[in-house]
Amino acid sequence: MEYASSILDLVGDTPMVRLDRVTRELGPADRRPLILGKLEMLNPGGSVKDRIGLPMIEAAERAGLLRPGGTIIEPTSGNTGHGLAIAAAIKGYRCIFVMADKQSAEKQALLRAYGAEVVRCPTNVAPESPESYYSVARRLARDIPGAFQPDQYHNMENPLAHERTTGPEIWEQTAGTITHLVVSVGTGGTVSGCAHYLKAQRPELQVIGADPEGSVLSGDTARPYLTEGIGEDFFPGTYDPDVVDRWERVSDAEAFAAARRLTREEGILSGESCGTALVATLRVARELSASAEGREAVMVVILPDGGRSYLSKLYDDEWMRANGLLGTATGRERILAVLRNGHGTDLPDVVLARTTDRVATAIDTLERYGISQMPVTERADDSIEGIVGSINERSLLERAYRDPGVVERTVGEVMDRPLPTIDADASMDQAFQLLSDGAPALVAVVDGRPAGVVTKLDLLEYLAHKVGARG
Repeated sequence: MEYASSILDLVGDTPMVRLDRVTRELGPADRRPLILGKLEMLNPGGSVKDRIGLPMIEAAERAGLLRPGGTIIEPTSGNTGHGLAIAAAIKGYRCIFVMADKQSAEKQALLRAYGAEVVRCPTNVAPESPESYYSVARRLARDIPGAFQPDQYHNMENPLAHERTTGPEIWEQTAGTITHLVVSVGTGGTVSGCAHYLKAQRPELQVIGADPEGSVLSGDTARPYLTEGIGEDFFPGTYDPDVVDRWERVSDAEAFAAARRLTREEGILSGESCGTALVATLRVARELSASAEGREAVMVVILPDGGRSYLSKLYDDEWMRANGLLGTATGRERILAVLRNGHGTDLPDVVLARTTDRVATAIDTLERYGISQMPVTERADDSIEGIVGSINERSLLERAYRDPGVVERTVGEVMDRPLPTIDADASMDQAFQLLSDGAPALVAVVDGRPAGVVTKLDLLEYLAHKVGARG
């Protein structure tokens, strides 16, 4: 028979997989690097942090800092807590985890599922604030009898765990051919431990650190960001700054989009830190692909955790849209392109109705141009300041059905509210947001003048045209 003595025996020895689809943009396969993702989400607790939970607990037991019946207290973004909670469940310790309130509901629920208690603290406070999750954890560890704080930010068992396990696994799995290691950095334990081992085997190895915008590790100014689990507003003691050869700073939008790409193109349900690491990987790989060095390079990117902890955020379209993160390459294209779609290279003159026009005349205009919406102006010119309302075929049909005599009235008597305006240089994502919020159409503006009307159908036709052109 073959079985493990406990779930803790199944931590580590995670597989690696070639990332072949998200890398196609880099050019022909024979010119781009071999890019391998190390799937740390396949650890029992779902992340790379499983590797440090048991070593920190066992070191504390040996030192007499944690005794039977004791309490483990740790500030965590969730994943370290899961690793500690698994070990604590087997060893019989009580756990209290202190989390910033930006962490996903799934992470909190998972900790409670293991029997842990969760204390939430505000995200946007300085580390030294008494409200920060660092300060709250220290206070609880001080005041609760028998409590022990592993302190992943200064506990050297954190990087040592990776020096003993993750680094050697990567070396063996690549048969010693690895040339580049990409790691999204938080406590610095993973990148420091892996780099210490791998650089001892291959000193010329290039280590790339991936860091969120707003993290001080890469030299940025500390400020809030949405990506969870990586980046810091201070320098942890477990981070060795000498091991990182190059930093790549990644925005929330880039990280979230890349994580979703990994899921949809490679079938790897990924967390936000995976997206951050992938963005950094592709940047470096693009440079390598442009040189002869590319075909010889072997890049390993550590994918720290899976996407199940982010279903209510990263994989929720409404949450993404509300946080301005739901964007695509096409979505970033400008409204100007939508206006030009199917109308040659020149913008068409916008079609306006006058407040003094008869409704019957306005209906004829809608029919003649094959349009469904028209802004209404009270001026003789086409300035945006003159627009005071709008009409659309649906509203006119409903009015005419109830009262056929409405066609003899003036447009000013029956018009609806003015359509929202949008700059023609705005993105399609911005237009989509306005239309999704209930606007029937938008008036695109160029140099203070209406340049056209954009409807949902216009966006749909443009997208269809783009897809057709690619196919």
